[in-house]
Amino acid sequence: MTETNFQSTDKVESDYPIAPITFNHIKLDDQFWLPRLKVQRNETIPFALKKTRPAVDNLRLTGAFLRGEDAPKPFSHRFVSSDLYKVMEGAAYSLALDRDDELEAEMDQLIQIIGQAQKDDGYLYVAHICGIPHPSEMGETPYSWVVHSHELYNMGHMYEGAVAYFEATGKEEWLKIAEKSAQHINKVFFEGDVSYNDGTPVNQAPGHQEIELALCRLYRVTGNRLYLEMARKFLEIRGRTYRPEGEDVMSPTYAQQHKPVKEQSQAVGHAVRAAYMYAGMADVTALSADQTYVKALDRIWQNIVNTRMHITGGLGAIHGIEGFGPEYQLPNEEAYNETCAAIANVFFNHRMTLLHRDAKYFDVAEVALFNNSLAGVNLNGNRFFYVNPLESDGIKTFNHGRMGRSPWFDCACCPSNIARVVNHVGEYMYAVSEAEVFMLLYASSQVQIPINGNQVEFKQITDYPYHGKVTVEISVSESQSFTLNMRIPTWAQGNQFLPGNLYTFNDRQRSNWQVKVNGEFVYSDLEKGFISIQRKWESGDLLELELDMQVRFNTCSEKVQANNGRSAVTRGPLVYCAEGIDNGGPVQRFSLLPATEKSEIQVKNFTGGPLRGIPKIRMDSVQEDNDQTRELTLIPYHAWNNRGNHSMIVWIRDN
Repeated sequence: MTETNFQSTDKVESDYPIAPITFNHIKLDDQFWLPRLKVQRNETIPFALKKTRPAVDNLRLTGAFLRGEDAPKPFSHRFVSSDLYKVMEGAAYSLALDRDDELEAEMDQLIQIIGQAQKDDGYLYVAHICGIPHPSEMGETPYSWVVHSHELYNMGHMYEGAVAYFEATGKEEWLKIAEKSAQHINKVFFEGDVSYNDGTPVNQAPGHQEIELALCRLYRVTGNRLYLEMARKFLEIRGRTYRPEGEDVMSPTYAQQHKPVKEQSQAVGHAVRAAYMYAGMADVTALSADQTYVKALDRIWQNIVNTRMHITGGLGAIHGIEGFGPEYQLPNEEAYNETCAAIANVFFNHRMTLLHRDAKYFDVAEVALFNNSLAGVNLNGNRFFYVNPLESDGIKTFNHGRMGRSPWFDCACCPSNIARVVNHVGEYMYAVSEAEVFMLLYASSQVQIPINGNQVEFKQITDYPYHGKVTVEISVSESQSFTLNMRIPTWAQGNQFLPGNLYTFNDRQRSNWQVKVNGEFVYSDLEKGFISIQRKWESGDLLELELDMQVRFNTCSEKVQANNGRSAVTRGPLVYCAEGIDNGGPVQRFSLLPATEKSEIQVKNFTGGPLRGIPKIRMDSVQEDNDQTRELTLIPYHAWNNRGNHSMIVWIRDN
């Protein structure tokens, strides 16, 4: 690898054509992400660690069981351990940004408990170790019901946490636990172990994908190619060695087991499982320098953006299977859009950006991050959404048994996922390749990037995503030639909010963005969504990007019946919604003025309350119960339900 690759080590033989700058090299000082990082550190991580204490107790009791102590047995659960591992991963990212002795000591204690719950041969799964499985969920014996047991899913999240903690602290204890587990799984699944499955290799892919991603991370940090080969094998055997036959969660499409992965062309089944798998396919492609999966990934991506993704970046519209329905089935009030699925959409599209050096993929990642993902947690960091509809009457229950946000869930994958994704958001900001720098996600920040042996410092100043001006100050120790590629998002190019055929701006306009270097305009055609500026850079060079963040109205494909005769409002990368608290009651009673009668649109920040500093949009609308013109206020979708349970709508009726 080149010296500019901050993510991989020299232990890996191949990697993505462009490499992300890891989050711990980014110093954030903006007013959008930095407050969220502080909330994560001070509220979300401590809160989530408390909420996952039952999982800790389970592991502690498992250790006592293995030691032969007279203690109660733990409770039986398939995946509660994974929630703990994800929160610990988030805590590791927090430590990488800001070392905290107390948090680190707590993590070390938790790691010790995890190690004591692991069998000598590497197996780690509470219910089977302690002899308390629910056979219908976990099988009678270890690895006998891989399609739903989550045994490998739990280990995947454990590996990711272990890698993150090693990278944050340099401590190897958890990493050794993870490697012990991975080597055990390799033996049982691909070689044969007399203690499992009568010595016959299990040779079955997990029902819930995750371990594929994790094994790639384990390979990156250790250089042990066994883990990369394991990830590839789990992908290769999916849809080959085991194919469920049934309906709903036992349908062959539910866990993408209907075809070998390289033959798949549509996004089907459980959305989180699917997007984790697509991200894993991209990782294996990059790390093995094998293009086997690329055509399948391209087909699947096209299917998602053309037929199966909400305007918020949400995936998996259908309840029950938490997944993809038929093409163009994108309901609003009934939409599922699990928070984890949006986060997985970010993972997948970030990797596709690195794989193809194409900004259109990051345009999807950005929208999924700013809208569906961030909507999953309130501004105080301690109330969460599992389900993310695009409309609510403020009365009916939609979110796993309750209206509005919840402090936690019995299935707590979403809060624990939020606990990790926000803390490493810096990793989405820059990527590098030889003498090229790619600016992906804009935020006030500082970073030093080595280019051709010299340190180049980039200092961004911006109020993105609320405002479209980005200023970049460049400092170099000596004149340095390199190419700087700045992403010009799809929404800034004129005709549509997102790539694909689903969403189009009502008002067709020319793209309206501009770039200056030292006050002089730069003119260049976009190539794969980037404007490329190649020059010899000097200290003090000033780069200015201006993205037009006017309010835009969006029409959905007529094939999506739920949105016929409706429009959605966006501004920059943000989807806006109307909420009842700002509009005197149910927002379903409003419709938009005809295009020929659009009133002046105002954008002003909230000056107080929970949404202070967040831009709101005001425009005239028609109140349909009396056909009167009335002002309508809209807020960013990610900020809704921070002031109580009220009606909300994204797709507003056209008059």
